[in-house]
Amino acid sequence: MFDGALWKGHTIGMKPFDQRLGEWVLEAWRKRDAALGEPAVAGAVVPAANPAFGDYQYNGVIGAAKRAGCNPRELAAGLVRALPPPPEAAQVEVAGPGFINFRIQNDSLAEAAAAVATEPRCGTPAVGEGKTVILDYSSPNIAKPMHIGHIRSTVIGHALDQLHRYLGYRVISDNHLGDWGTQFGLLILGYRHFADPSALENDPIEALEQIYVKSYERAQSDPAWMEAARRELVKLQQGDPENRALWERFVAWSLEEFERIYRRLGVTFDLVRGESYYRDRLAGLVDDLRRRGLARESEGALVVFLEEEKLPPCLIRKRDGGFNYATTDIATLLSREEEFHPDKIVYVTDERQQLHFRQIFAIARRLGIRAELTHVWFGLMRLPEGTFSTRQGNVIKLERLLDEAERRALELVRETSPGMSPEQQVEVARAVGIGAVRYADLSQNPQTLVTFTWEKALNLNGNSAPYLQYACARIASVLDKYRERFPEGRFEGAPIRLEEPIEREVALRIVRFPEVVLAAARAYRPNLLADGLFALAQSFSTLYQTIPFLQAPPAQRDGRVRLAAATARVLREGLRLLGIDTPDRI
Repeated sequence: MFDGALWKGHTIGMKPFDQRLGEWVLEAWRKRDAALGEPAVAGAVVPAANPAFGDYQYNGVIGAAKRAGCNPRELAAGLVRALPPPPEAAQVEVAGPGFINFRIQNDSLAEAAAAVATEPRCGTPAVGEGKTVILDYSSPNIAKPMHIGHIRSTVIGHALDQLHRYLGYRVISDNHLGDWGTQFGLLILGYRHFADPSALENDPIEALEQIYVKSYERAQSDPAWMEAARRELVKLQQGDPENRALWERFVAWSLEEFERIYRRLGVTFDLVRGESYYRDRLAGLVDDLRRRGLARESEGALVVFLEEEKLPPCLIRKRDGGFNYATTDIATLLSREEEFHPDKIVYVTDERQQLHFRQIFAIARRLGIRAELTHVWFGLMRLPEGTFSTRQGNVIKLERLLDEAERRALELVRETSPGMSPEQQVEVARAVGIGAVRYADLSQNPQTLVTFTWEKALNLNGNSAPYLQYACARIASVLDKYRERFPEGRFEGAPIRLEEPIEREVALRIVRFPEVVLAAARAYRPNLLADGLFALAQSFSTLYQTIPFLQAPPAQRDGRVRLAAATARVLREGLRLLGIDTPDRI
């Protein structure tokens, strides 16, 4: 039976309103007409498209009526009559061709908004308890500097990492480095001929990139050079001590550089394993695929044919006996399942790898991998003048992007807070600058192409990190002034009064935070969380500008300050999930 109790079970989080109302709908279907069967309950309770009609809406009746061959409006009316209204609903109405609209009671809404501010995880249910998810993201290549194109996989992956941890999952974040491939033969040969000791000491990764470019260009015009590079690669793969020592040096230099970038972005990993970690499994994997009849020879190479999945063949061993990314990724999947027994494995890469992962997942299913496999792909990032291109010389290195972000943010902070100490200005600029870069990416649908502009990223009046950070700082100022003027005041225990429409709007956006977190994680779209935070900040800005706070009568004043504090809690918690700090002053 439907349990009308609201906000129960602190250890697993509060039940969001959409879930509560969804349970009521399910029970109404059972009461109304069990003969309609399970298809009748398809659809979910969602925020109302038009707030004039209610707070939430159920749209599943129309499809159910079509399947059952009956009038949808009459069917909706029957559902509404089947049960008493949910205890938290002030109004349940049938609208249009068969929508069911719910309006939440003000008292329930105020109670829920106050509870969100004090509940663990702001009341978000721990739906991932007992489940393990592996998140594979960032994954730069050894001996190459991280550039602005790496920002997307890194910050999207990290946001998904934080969202899943917030929902109670055991998360294993894995930085799967590109550290084992044909490029190392060219790099080792080039190092011996082109290495500049002073350049390597000053900036080893920049120097290694230049060495590789020179070696690659030489190979394009000199077949003997390319053959020599292949021999160096074979020596590395066979464990030659000298080549192995060089390779280990390249890896160490790269990891040091990567770690510096990750520290600035606030990103950490549970595992940092390169492709080399799995190299001893590759030959055995290929033999196993052949024994099972999954791999066959084709023009001297070994491939897995995927006609059943309507996919092109997947190459797993080259004609010369070498392995490729597909072989390594399949071996990695098998290793992860053996070691961690994950429920889900999620890869965050750009759109160009969609076919690759469809092939890998198809082979994994044939091998009996049980975990749910998901490829979260994203569109490329570009500058206003076009996409990045090494040949055109418009690739921006990630460290330089972060430097520029902090520099521009420092100008902004000096303008808005001239009285702040220089040391504090620098610290705030770090949070604002890095936050701006992160949010400029995370506020976009991952599958869109992102055009990065400084004007949008650092806009104090638009959908940007500084706008949200400023909202948090504004509320911090309100709370400071409250404590200064009313030292005996105790707004924490004051009831929230939703007397003005804008107060109700803010409260509703606060209580939807758990719903938004769940939706963002399930859809692998951090931008859904960014959208919810921006909408809350906008509503609070309207509230702040249109009704009095500290000048209001005491009962209203304390309730409004408590609503402001609840707003700040949600904004700070949501921005933390996106990897963005929230200074008390900007």
